[in-house]
Amino acid sequence: MSVQSVERALDVLEALAGQGGAAGLSEIAARTGLPYGTIHRLLQTLLARGYVRQETDRRYALGGALLRIGGAAERMVAAWAEPYLAKMVELSGETANMAVLEGDFVVYVAQVPSPRRLRMFAEVGRRVLPHSTAVGKVLLADRPDAAAVLVRTGLPRRTDRTIVETDELLAEIGRVRERGYALDLGEEESGVHCLAVPVYSGGRVLAAMSVSGPAERIDAHDREELAASLRAVADDFGASVFGG
Repeated sequence: MSVQSVERALDVLEALAGQGGAAGLSEIAARTGLPYGTIHRLLQTLLARGYVRQETDRRYALGGALLRIGGAAERMVAAWAEPYLAKMVELSGETANMAVLEGDFVVYVAQVPSPRRLRMFAEVGRRVLPHSTAVGKVLLADRPDAAAVLVRTGLPRRTDRTIVETDELLAEIGRVRERGYALDLGEEESGVHCLAVPVYSGGRVLAAMSVSGPAERIDAHDREELAASLRAVADDFGASVFGG
């Protein structure tokens, strides 16, 4: 049996997260469908406990108390992900990573390296902008405010293959939604290619899993077959850990 006040408080926190971590009352109301008075009362409790803070412009933002919970949860999820990432390494022969979107940044939270001598590394804990990575494109594809995220972050050029035009990147994100996977073809690091797939929780994308390696080795795979194999592993992970 659910407790309505708890569900509504979680709705508010999820609304803030969905707005990039900060939002005004009207934005929270639009995302949750809750009355202003209810939202205000919930926010006062969340403020008192440190799970929300109020900005100088009167918008509300996710608070520091969430870090205590988030850090522990992130470590647990990373440990749970490792056998699934290891399966991706087995399927591809390349390094496998898992990443999440924290605010406007992609953060790598787990990795299983390739057994090959020449292999790719993305340091766990590394923060990157989403536009030039396959994991970032997967995570942006689930965000209704993807365009706003790109306005905030900009699209700095990482290599000569980085997509730096917003309209072009939004079109690519649309293709990611359609085909169910994303590519980084040397856009973050020259000579390195990556294929990423979503991890679902309750119909939403919670994380992205990927394999990355030297361009010639990644390109030697049948792209659709590799994507389908990786999606099956990511779906198993999502279903077993988050309920799909």
